[in-house]
Amino acid sequence: MSTRLASVVFDADRPRFVANFWAELLGWGVTVDRVDEVDVAAPDPDGLELALTFLPAACAKRGKNRIHLDLASRSIDHQRVQVDRALSLGARRIDIGQGAASWVVLADPEGNEFCVLEPREEYVDTGAVAAIVIDTHEPVRLAEFWSAASGWPMEHAGAQVAGLRSATGLGSWLEFVWTPDVKCGRNRLHLDLSSFPTDDQAEEVARLRAAGATQISTGDIGGAPGQVLADPETNEFCLLRPASSYTTV
Repeated sequence: MSTRLASVVFDADRPRFVANFWAELLGWGVTVDRVDEVDVAAPDPDGLELALTFLPAACAKRGKNRIHLDLASRSIDHQRVQVDRALSLGARRIDIGQGAASWVVLADPEGNEFCVLEPREEYVDTGAVAAIVIDTHEPVRLAEFWSAASGWPMEHAGAQVAGLRSATGLGSWLEFVWTPDVKCGRNRLHLDLSSFPTDDQAEEVARLRAAGATQISTGDIGGAPGQVLADPETNEFCLLRPASSYTTV
């Protein structure tokens, strides 16, 4: 494994506005603030390893996102506080067919779905984001691909849910949840991978393709050179070169 998960990327109509919402909600800080990109990350370098990146959207949101965030809570009272805070910042309650669930389903100011979970033992030490959740037709198969891509081992595997977590035991889970829904169009959220400075990116692309990815394009992605690929269920993702491996002029 020579790539790492770098960020969860949101296509946004108003990147700075949506980034500020998530920074305020999670208690994170803005680490990059440009016209074409805003990044938000946890303040503790030993905590969550992934940033949230907000880029200008190329198309409008259509339907339910296939990737969403689950937020952790420490108690039922804390869950209520989290929900109230989200609503005060511009979120809204939504119904996606969850019924009488113990978690609360909300949408951010641009309609991106997320959940505020009730306390769960497996998320007690994840930080603010309990899990990055990907809808899939085959949880184990897709988890196997992303395990190969990220180096995160599979911690549980089932017909309905499969989960990966960094071998460090820090940060959020990456979870794959069964859905009958069909992917339609480009995802509003996607994952970014980064190769390491000493690695050959072409070899990494070949490794990912051997694991089941397809290559879509090559070029500049968010100002950084990289590759656009899709996983075995056609979810787009980017393989970026690390900042130290290229220069800008």
